[in-house]
Amino acid sequence: MKILKIQTLRGPNFWSIQRHQLVVVRLDLEDFQVQRTSFYHNLCKVLPSFEGGNLAQRSDIDDAHFLAEIVKDIAIAMQGYVGMKVDFGTVKPTTEPNVYQVVFEYHTEGAGRYAARAAVRICTSIIETGTYATHELQEDLKDLRDIRLDGQLGPSTESIVAEAKARNIPWLELGSRAMIQLGYGVYQNRIQATLSNKTGILAVELACDKEGTKSILRASGVPVPRGTTIRSPKYLEDAIAEVGGFPIVIKPLNGNHGRGITIDIVTFKEALAAFDMAQEVSEEVIIERFHTGRDHRVLVINGKFVAVAERVPANVTGDGVSSISQLIEITNQDPRRGDGHDNVLTRIEIDRTSMDILAKQGFTLDSIPPKGQICYLKATANLSTGGVSVDRTDEIHPENVWLAERVARIIGLDIAGIDVVTEDISKPVRETDGAIVEVNAAPGFRMHTAPSIGKPRNVAAPVIEMLFPAGTPTRVPIVAITGTNGKTTTTRLTAHIFKQTGKRVGYTTTDGIYIGECLVEKGDTTGPYSAQVILRDPTVEVAVLETARGGILRSGLGFDGCDVGVVMNVQADHLGIGDIDTIEDLARLKSTVVKTSLPSGFAILNAEDPLVVAMAKDLQAKVAYFSMNPELPLIKSHVSQGGLAAVYEGGYLTILKGDWKLRIEEAVNVPLTLGGRAAFNIQNALAASLAAFAQDVQIDQIRQGLATFVASSEQTPGRMNLFDLGKYHALVDYAHNPAGFKAIADFIQKWEGEAIGVIGAPGDRRDEDIIELGQLAAKMFSRIFIKEDKDLRGREPRVVADLLRQGVEEVDSSLLCITILDESEAITAALDSAPQSSLVVVFPDKVDSAIAIIESRKSKLSP
Repeated sequence: MKILKIQTLRGPNFWSIQRHQLVVVRLDLEDFQVQRTSFYHNLCKVLPSFEGGNLAQRSDIDDAHFLAEIVKDIAIAMQGYVGMKVDFGTVKPTTEPNVYQVVFEYHTEGAGRYAARAAVRICTSIIETGTYATHELQEDLKDLRDIRLDGQLGPSTESIVAEAKARNIPWLELGSRAMIQLGYGVYQNRIQATLSNKTGILAVELACDKEGTKSILRASGVPVPRGTTIRSPKYLEDAIAEVGGFPIVIKPLNGNHGRGITIDIVTFKEALAAFDMAQEVSEEVIIERFHTGRDHRVLVINGKFVAVAERVPANVTGDGVSSISQLIEITNQDPRRGDGHDNVLTRIEIDRTSMDILAKQGFTLDSIPPKGQICYLKATANLSTGGVSVDRTDEIHPENVWLAERVARIIGLDIAGIDVVTEDISKPVRETDGAIVEVNAAPGFRMHTAPSIGKPRNVAAPVIEMLFPAGTPTRVPIVAITGTNGKTTTTRLTAHIFKQTGKRVGYTTTDGIYIGECLVEKGDTTGPYSAQVILRDPTVEVAVLETARGGILRSGLGFDGCDVGVVMNVQADHLGIGDIDTIEDLARLKSTVVKTSLPSGFAILNAEDPLVVAMAKDLQAKVAYFSMNPELPLIKSHVSQGGLAAVYEGGYLTILKGDWKLRIEEAVNVPLTLGGRAAFNIQNALAASLAAFAQDVQIDQIRQGLATFVASSEQTPGRMNLFDLGKYHALVDYAHNPAGFKAIADFIQKWEGEAIGVIGAPGDRRDEDIIELGQLAAKMFSRIFIKEDKDLRGREPRVVADLLRQGVEEVDSSLLCITILDESEAITAALDSAPQSSLVVVFPDKVDSAIAIIESRKSKLSP
């Protein structure tokens, strides 16, 4: 049993539109033979709670399929054992014997990949030895827990993201400093835990300066403890006198999570020890008057009170039998307690502060406190040190609400955690000798969303409502375009049309990522990474995304939904790659794009392609069609029922809906169509126009876009670039599959003169596909120059060229066919041989290089 490949999907994908986070394992089951009942019995000894016994009884699957299903189920179960509950999975055989695709959901990406490998290890061991060592299983589970802790969002961030998802607001991890983007493009906001892009740096700096905060609050009439700061113990005695004497609190100026804090200090000796501990955290130390009372955290968001929780320091309660050490151990056995922020409660850990606090109460770890005696173990009530929280939101006095909201506004924080010490939060602070002891930027939400006692509060909702007030957009319009042929030209044309609206358009193509008129990154950028470059950009107002099969297979889509999904066509190409072996598989893969079209949006489909038309079933979006044939029954039926369509009728590009007709422009006036001769570009223009119209772009703007978009090496490099070289012309097009060759053949038939071809084929295509390209070329050209791509994609030199020649000779063995493997040399030879009025058609691997060779000849022409 061997893993051949592991992929992680992060967006809508071939396997599921709703479940974005999937692991896809290509698994070779080799020649394993398994006695199913015995195997399952042994597996249940290793994993007693494992479910899946009915698999052993299934007679409709062979042993390899059985084991693939077991691997999937173990990977799902392993994640569940460590608190990452997932349930989706599927198995699909490939065309290779005993090789399967095993697909299952993951909670954290690293954990999903680990679970796949662990599942294979467990299966292999049980087959070979009958068991899997207990210590190895425990190590696997520990590793999975660690991966979970490292990979998951913090509790505050998770609550905000969950609320965003509930409101259908998209989110992205930005990959730095735990920053999260909510929304797309120009409508985005960002958070980092509970800091937002609306949080002012001056407010954060002030909140971090505890003495500065108290000074400003004191000057505003807010009750705060008297305090001062010192850097040396020689000033300690004077500082204590300055704040009014004992009892006092000593804490580091720049501390957090309760580190280095000592409270209720009543002797100078205690003060010296507390000063030393505080200075281990911060050079500057706060000496502060200690107010007796209970510790409360008041949460204020966008100037409004949201919740309050009382925080109780870590403690144990005596039972008259157990020592404090034993009581701590019992308390830590509470399943709600654990390490890290993902648990409702944190494990209690003993440190020097704990020992000092116990000593002040007259205890040691070995003491057995009387039944009912509360023994405190920490100086502060932080949840991160084992404290508990009690929701008091319904009990707070209105005057205290007013005070907290005023404090947040004085400091200037959009999200503020205000620490209030008072004996009773239901009474005004001024009546209880209480005080505001701290104001915190980036306050934790866990004590409110999952209090130890009391009602959980949805404190994330006010954050989302602050960032996105009612009626505020969260998404830029997304037009996603896929298909076998024409998608790059259609993407570029669609983007160009949207530019006529005055909006900044971001778009991705096979030649680069663009924002406005600027190239961001050169290359084949049609996958999810490139899409997210656009969607992350805060200046983008419209996104037009070419979406190719490879990216969907590797990672899924880079967006959770689109406003317009376009499928140009589905033709035989890339078959046999990535376990997409049939054209039906390819259609299903490309349908991912339109399946993510939002209910408010459109799925735009080629009405002349049966595989594309079939995608209309079960879509949540409205459907619109484009066609070169206005008399097509599907078009007439769809339009008669009020549907939207774009057709080529009477020489015009026309929009149809119900009983009205909008003629956009005559095809001969659209430069992309080369005077109406390039039928496939008329089709591309129909799709682009329909996508723009569906997004309320005005007809005049669409017309202007069509009129100013030229099939040139600048606007559409490698897509029907026609060059006038004086006595002959050259055409550069990236056609690399049978459908692409046929489209060019249609154009050549309208050319008055000889046609010469420079042909090649990608090395990762099937032999029969390469031979077919040769056959098509033999019907298109009077002479042919065969070359090979620089990247042979696993083939030996000359193999692709020989297959192309085989195809040519099967059609016409007398045709002049010259093999020149180097692409540049082949292009040069073809151009050199071109007779008067001929057309040299180049199907390049390197578009830029091919264009450069032709441009250099054009520049030498006499003016």
